[in-house]
Amino acid sequence: MARRYDPERRDRIIDAAIRVVGAKGIAGLSHRSVAAEADVPLGSTTYHFASLDELLIAALRRSNENFAEVMRESGVSADPAADLAGELARLLGEYFAGGRGRAELEYELYLAALRRPALRPVAAEWTDSTAELLSRRTDPATARALIALMDGICLQVLLTGGEYDEAYAREMLRRIAG
Repeated sequence: MARRYDPERRDRIIDAAIRVVGAKGIAGLSHRSVAAEADVPLGSTTYHFASLDELLIAALRRSNENFAEVMRESGVSADPAADLAGELARLLGEYFAGGRGRAELEYELYLAALRRPALRPVAAEWTDSTAELLSRRTDPATARALIALMDGICLQVLLTGGEYDEAYAREMLRRIAG
């Protein structure tokens, strides 16, 4: 029997892993659950991702890329006259506007690095690339402080069940940005 050429299969498996984690959490992630969600043979998941850590790395990297692209497209680092704090607060508002599910998923993947050391470099990639982007508008230490505040605000919203308050975020980000 000839093997079917499917160049998008790896991407479908990553997307399926993200959906599985979103629905069941990381504890529900297995090669079998992802294969079923992606509608591919089980062997395809293990062919592309020998371990669950490899699959989680790909899923975390995809999540990181999505938010990084939003930040790049926003022009937050390009226009020196733009209100940096206001733009960051607006981006966080857009992040939550789509519902909590995406934010919960991305933070679950991000925080999985606490228990899975293989994920730590990928989690650090997001911080480093975002800091580099923000450093075009401020110094590197302030860029990292802005990221830490954005992470803290997001975690507080997710953990307390509260609503995102864009005015509060803008004011706190402005205090750090100077």
